[in-house]
Amino acid sequence: MSKVTFKNMVEPVRRNLKFRLSKEDADNWNPAGVPFTQFMNALSIFFPAGERFFIDSIRNYRDDIEDEQLKKEIHQFIGQEAMHTREHLVYNQALIDAGFPVDMYMNRVEKLLKNVQKFIPKHVQLAVTMALEHLTASLGEVLLKDPALMEGAEENFKSVWLWHAMEEIEHKGVAFDVWNSVMPNNPYTYTVRVVTHVIAHLVFWSLVIPFHINLVRKSNKKSGVKGWYKCFQYLWTKPGALRKIMLELVKYFRPGFHPWQNDNRYLFNNIDEFAKKADLNYEKSAA
Repeated sequence: MSKVTFKNMVEPVRRNLKFRLSKEDADNWNPAGVPFTQFMNALSIFFPAGERFFIDSIRNYRDDIEDEQLKKEIHQFIGQEAMHTREHLVYNQALIDAGFPVDMYMNRVEKLLKNVQKFIPKHVQLAVTMALEHLTASLGEVLLKDPALMEGAEENFKSVWLWHAMEEIEHKGVAFDVWNSVMPNNPYTYTVRVVTHVIAHLVFWSLVIPFHINLVRKSNKKSGVKGWYKCFQYLWTKPGALRKIMLELVKYFRPGFHPWQNDNRYLFNNIDEFAKKADLNYEKSAA
């Protein structure tokens, strides 16, 4: 098997950012229309339970890590994911307050992940985390590289997604470094990694699609053919967010793959400036 030579290239930083998200904006915060807005909202449903699952899967191996730098990165990874959990609970509550059955969908996701933790070996749980962390980092890269996806969006909802995208990229290698530290490099671990990648995506998208459709159906705002066409464009043609992540998802199958083989640190160079602006906006919106 190919030896993995890459490691995480940055130490993540826990940032305590808060956002004021209004139920009035919940299903029309993106000018691309209701279907695309609700696609993003459907993704948010997964984060509270998903981030807690990621944290637990890393914690399962924290005591086995000897490298002091990786221990620090694990600590910061957990801190970042905890903040993401908190803010997406706020996000999802805005959807619930707007009349969407998001609490029911969140419960389904949480029940699924609890069953994964109960019945699936810990190393496979870590492989699930790697697969979905790579997905979120890849989506985050597209979101940051294509301003059209958030152009004209309501400022607070836009900020949540940009902040989350930057931090997903910032800590994208931590789970992989844990895996490479505690698992041998052999055909079995490669098979577990890639098979889990496929299964995790199949399960994830089999839930996202019906959640998305049902959120659109329950919206009081019209979507129509034009709205769905715009959503299709945003996801598959221009800008084509999902189309653009396909190459990164395929790269995952390479033996010796590591997320930082794609060095895209430049996408969060301004994250501290962004954080200050987000803090000011939070204080201003409270006035």
